[in-house]
Amino acid sequence: MNVRSEKEILIMKEGGKILAKIMDEIGRNIFPGQKSDFLDKLSEEFVFRNHGEPVFKGYPGPEGKNFPSTICLSVDDEVVHGIPRSDRVLNEGEIVKIDIGIRYRGFITDMARTFPVGKISARSMAIIDVTRRALDAGIKEIKDGATLNDYARAVQQLAEKEGFSVIRKLVGHGVGKKLHEDPMIPNFVSGEGNFVIHSGMTLALEPMINEGDFRVTIGKDGWTYRTADGKLSAHFEDTVVVRKTGAEIITRQS
Repeated sequence: MNVRSEKEILIMKEGGKILAKIMDEIGRNIFPGQKSDFLDKLSEEFVFRNHGEPVFKGYPGPEGKNFPSTICLSVDDEVVHGIPRSDRVLNEGEIVKIDIGIRYRGFITDMARTFPVGKISARSMAIIDVTRRALDAGIKEIKDGATLNDYARAVQQLAEKEGFSVIRKLVGHGVGKKLHEDPMIPNFVSGEGNFVIHSGMTLALEPMINEGDFRVTIGKDGWTYRTADGKLSAHFEDTVVVRKTGAEIITRQS
């Protein structure tokens, strides 16, 4: 368990503001006909322009393969870790998940958003809305002395009440000097969820919600997770600081 000093938290807050600004810029460039590799190049340019470093690019993965891009870009039934490609163009009606992390002055912040591509169906809009609200509901439970199950219960109950499911295989995590630190943070009630959190911890909370069944599969590239039933998935993530009476969200524009 890593508890940050106020000096370290201040650096992470600066990095979080930069990351939120970068995500806003990415969002403004999502539209039908946009090339996914253009979004990746644009994201990397934004990161370096703001004195950060990409965290995902070069991240070690399966069979010695390093992740090749600055952002993860996942479309429709792709859950997370999708890879931008020159031959992948965004189409009207799709939903696209952008996940990005940066290192700024030695500390990492991590966030994800799900965007509509042009005009989307009511069902697509619903899963985006529910996933966003599930993250907000979970964040409201984060405070000194709370358990991870307090967070997970809020996420799971909201998602399932709306007729969606919570992925079990993929979870959130601590974040700071490394991209993935303890604790691992399920978005569903579990035995691991009895872990008690404390002020000064920095967490990457990230509900991944499916339209249908919660099960997922991994693609041939060894990175991209998809829903097992081919239905939609949405993803939202913020980095937060645990405080005595609540959570301070550091990856949103104030």
